[in-house]
Amino acid sequence: MDWQALQVSDGPKLRTIYLNQPDMNAFCKNGISTAKYSMWSFLPRYLYLQFSKTANAFFLFISILQQIPGISPTGKYTTLCPLLIILAISAIKEIIEDYNRHLADRLINTKSTVVLRQETWQSIMWEEVKVGDIVKSTDEQLMPADMVLISSSEPHVTCYIATSNLDGETNLKIRQALLETAKMQTEKELSELSGKIECEGPNCHFNSFIGTLHLNDESMIPIGPDQILLRGTQLKNTQWIIGIVIYTGSETKIMQNLVTSPLKRSEVDKVTNVQILLLFLMLLVMSLVSCLGALVWNDKYGENIWYLKNKDSKPSSFGYDLLVFIILYHNLIPISLLVTLEIVKYIQALFINWDEDMHYKEKDLYAMARTSTLNEELGQVKYLFSDKTGTLTCNIMTFKKCSIAGVIYGNQSDTNDDSTENLGQFPSPVTPSFEFNDPTLLMNLENNHPTKEYIVEFLTLLSVCHTVVPERHGKDIIYQASSPDEAALVKGAKKLGFVFKTRMPYSVTIEAMGEEFTFEILNVLEFSSNRKRMSVIVRTPMGKLKLYCKGADTVIYERLSENSLFMQETLVHMEHFAKEGLRTLCIAYADLKELEYQEWLMKYKRASTVMLDRTENLEECYDSIEKEFLLLGATAIEDRLQNGVPETITSLLNANIKIWVLTGDKPETAINIAFACKLLSSQMPRILLNTNSLEATQQAINQNCQDLGTFLGKENDLALIIDGETLNYALDSEIKRKFLSLALSCKAVLCCRVSPLQKAEIVSLVKKHVHAITLAIGDGANDVGMIQTAHVGVGISGNEGMQATNNSDYAIAQFSYLEKLLLVHGVWNYFRVTKCILYCFYKNVVLYVIELWFAFINGFSGQIIYERWCISLYNVIFTSLPPLTLGIFEQCCSQESLLRYPQLYTISQAAEIFSTQVFWFQCVHALIHSFILFWMTSKMLEHDMVLQGGHTTSYLFLGNFIYTYVVVTVCLKAGLDTLSWNKLSHLAIWGSIAIWLVFFTIYSYFWPTIPIAPEMTRQANMVMICPHFWLGFFMIPTACLIQNVMWKLIQNTYKKSFLEEIREMESRRTRDLSAPQVLTKRMEGSLPNSLSSQPCEIVFQDDSVQQNTPYGYSFSQIEGTKITQEELIRCYDTSKNQSKKHSNIDHLDVIYE
Repeated sequence: MDWQALQVSDGPKLRTIYLNQPDMNAFCKNGISTAKYSMWSFLPRYLYLQFSKTANAFFLFISILQQIPGISPTGKYTTLCPLLIILAISAIKEIIEDYNRHLADRLINTKSTVVLRQETWQSIMWEEVKVGDIVKSTDEQLMPADMVLISSSEPHVTCYIATSNLDGETNLKIRQALLETAKMQTEKELSELSGKIECEGPNCHFNSFIGTLHLNDESMIPIGPDQILLRGTQLKNTQWIIGIVIYTGSETKIMQNLVTSPLKRSEVDKVTNVQILLLFLMLLVMSLVSCLGALVWNDKYGENIWYLKNKDSKPSSFGYDLLVFIILYHNLIPISLLVTLEIVKYIQALFINWDEDMHYKEKDLYAMARTSTLNEELGQVKYLFSDKTGTLTCNIMTFKKCSIAGVIYGNQSDTNDDSTENLGQFPSPVTPSFEFNDPTLLMNLENNHPTKEYIVEFLTLLSVCHTVVPERHGKDIIYQASSPDEAALVKGAKKLGFVFKTRMPYSVTIEAMGEEFTFEILNVLEFSSNRKRMSVIVRTPMGKLKLYCKGADTVIYERLSENSLFMQETLVHMEHFAKEGLRTLCIAYADLKELEYQEWLMKYKRASTVMLDRTENLEECYDSIEKEFLLLGATAIEDRLQNGVPETITSLLNANIKIWVLTGDKPETAINIAFACKLLSSQMPRILLNTNSLEATQQAINQNCQDLGTFLGKENDLALIIDGETLNYALDSEIKRKFLSLALSCKAVLCCRVSPLQKAEIVSLVKKHVHAITLAIGDGANDVGMIQTAHVGVGISGNEGMQATNNSDYAIAQFSYLEKLLLVHGVWNYFRVTKCILYCFYKNVVLYVIELWFAFINGFSGQIIYERWCISLYNVIFTSLPPLTLGIFEQCCSQESLLRYPQLYTISQAAEIFSTQVFWFQCVHALIHSFILFWMTSKMLEHDMVLQGGHTTSYLFLGNFIYTYVVVTVCLKAGLDTLSWNKLSHLAIWGSIAIWLVFFTIYSYFWPTIPIAPEMTRQANMVMICPHFWLGFFMIPTACLIQNVMWKLIQNTYKKSFLEEIREMESRRTRDLSAPQVLTKRMEGSLPNSLSSQPCEIVFQDDSVQQNTPYGYSFSQIEGTKITQEELIRCYDTSKNQSKKHSNIDHLDVIYE
């Protein structure tokens, strides 16, 4: 895929938007579409799609040839009618699937929002929003378009937004309106707003924006990224905002990051198309052989066959004969194959939709197959690309465990311990199973444990050292925070009896152990990625100065005092937390002296007013006072995984599926989650690529490739971690193949801080250069690019945006459902589809190659051996049921076995049962069967026979013998291919034979009542009373299939596969399905070497490779905004009933409850 071509250009260099002048703003509509077709494009695009399939194009060509007078030995409409039926059935299926896509699009386009129209607020649908509209959004709402923020309900006209739908980051972002427009809030003020916005054209860059606001005759006001609210972001912790729309629909930044939706085809379809081409070549060879045979025969016997010639007939030419034989043999390619596959895949999709095991009952969401063309692709996935936030995780942070004064808390599993009933003033520690639960901590507080002082200081720090804002809703306190980590810590302290109650501009009030205490907040030393910590300087109720700090273990430990205790114990506990995938922070404090603080304060004031390098000066100033810490302990926060994620990932890894995590979040967060979901282990070395230039990236990649040596290109027990900036260089044309080789040599790959376009580009790189099926799964709009680019795209449904679901091929509610989708439905569908395809080709080769054998005894005249409508109905009726039952009900083994032994997935993944070799092996079987069927029957009737009444037989008498034996043989062959018998299988096989015999009998009496097939008159009577017929009915199919039976017996006896071992174990109905030791050894021996990673015995020269267990830091917090966290919290006074400024909008519930 040419990514240079796919990337959306920056468009026009300048866009002008006139305020309150809608007639002057002519831009694209805000509605979006993920459907394949529209009412006008359906017919041309559908026909293009259908006739791009080799088989359909071929049958269209045959249908045209058959219209030429006198050229078709099989009639004019025997191919055209079935082709039109097939196209109609396929069209109905496509219409139903695309109609569902239109319905999903409509759910988004018809969402409501409030805009200012005719000087009043009006509720309209998203698709009606236009550029220049003034939009009002309230708390929890999604932005309907890209907007410039002009006013909000918050102090400093700020607002919080969640961008996880765009970049995967869990922390909230702050946006600040222009001060010049901050007071414009009423309908009248906004309606009188005049001027224009000049800005850059639509582009795909999330983090950049350049624009200018012209208000009346005032000076120009610059607009930057801090004023931009993008479509797909969600308003949080803010009553309302007002914005002016600048980009709509396909011009919004999230839509600009999408790639062109491809028309996907499965690998099986591609292989089938190639085989159809080869069969067409075989057909041409057969036609040429027949033409040459006709020339030789006519040359030898032409003068003696005067009685066959019409005096008006012209001598036939080679070209004429070639067309005749092409039409005669054209059914070698099964015309019913495509419609059979359409029906089979559609029903398979219904099975996915109806699967109760993939029913998310909490939201009543079922899995949804949004397309059925890729069902078998689910059984061949080799590389899985997953988003993190919302896909692997629930994006819910909970305070899970802690270490205080060398004592670990949170390991209790019994949430109903009787010892917690009489804890006096302390709150009950009984909490949901995923939250902190350990009554020992409260007992130690109540019983004056030696560590009580440390526990009090620890919990006090958690309830004071943060930037959270409390809001009272009746008796409840709702915590609002830009950092979900901080909110989790404050809530955790609250549950343990240290309640953060009030924030005022320069103080906070907490309730601890039944008493209220007020701490004066003197300074907030803000978090940054470089500092990896945040601190507050407070004056306690006792008048003491203290510095409270929380941050990464690396930065805290190097600042600890020599008198600090519990250092080793805390490190051990943090390592324990990290192995569980928890996000850890060190908690420490320092006692400050008044003189020391005053001297530092002077230094701080100077640093905060310098013009150059202010940030660096402030960080240096912070560092000068953050020292001589006393360690209190550590916290462990769980970024809660979705249910079953670790087990699912383990199962997928055992199925030889490589998992890459692509996220917009920080590397530290991604690594924590990778450990939590068991993608990484503590013994696994991690290659970190974090460079800032092309040369440095190239050097790091080359060094690591050199260190791998002969292990390069093989899967090793390594992890590769790369950030977005480095990835930009790694995907440069000069080094991307080397980077790919390094990535493929690792068991796990984590790409962090990547943009949506980078996600798609990574998938495209693997898809293009590695011959393997890729699957991408995500839940947000930032995942749409990779979902569309991968062979199979899976969306997590049930989220607000629905963008990922609407652009996916399959939608599931939980990541854990992927296990059954791939390992069960994927494997079953692959077996079903491939067996259906092989069988369809087999039965056609058997019947129609007989026409070639017949040509050798009819002088290559082009005479057909069967009645023409029997030829057409062979696929449509008489042998239509066996491939359907194979395609719908076939099971290689039970669901339980497929889930218990994920290694079985490698059978379909490696395409063991469908390849060019397997295909032609089946065709050779069909050739042998056709040879036996024709020549044994011919020899049986070689001396002709006289029937009752003195009638003699004709060529059609022989043809009906052979036709019957063919139907019996191919139906019984379907039985041999069936692994999972049921009532419908029996009905299909025996019923098909019965249908032909009944039809044959009735059809023989059509003429002259129904003017069809006069040559078939009384044929059933002639055939059925012939003893030779019944002798051959049993002997000839047996002669054909005996070789298949013997081959299967020998293979299952002397070369039994792992699948056969499992099937035998199932057939014995063993209650204990655990594999015996012998079976386990066979399983390990039969699987690809790539399933077991190479033990890492590599010596790395590059210091970017980490081989120790990463315990410590993971913390999400806002940084790099115009307004600092300290400035923001100074604006709040929650001692009143309302923490926010008064507004005329009803306050909505916020997310943190």
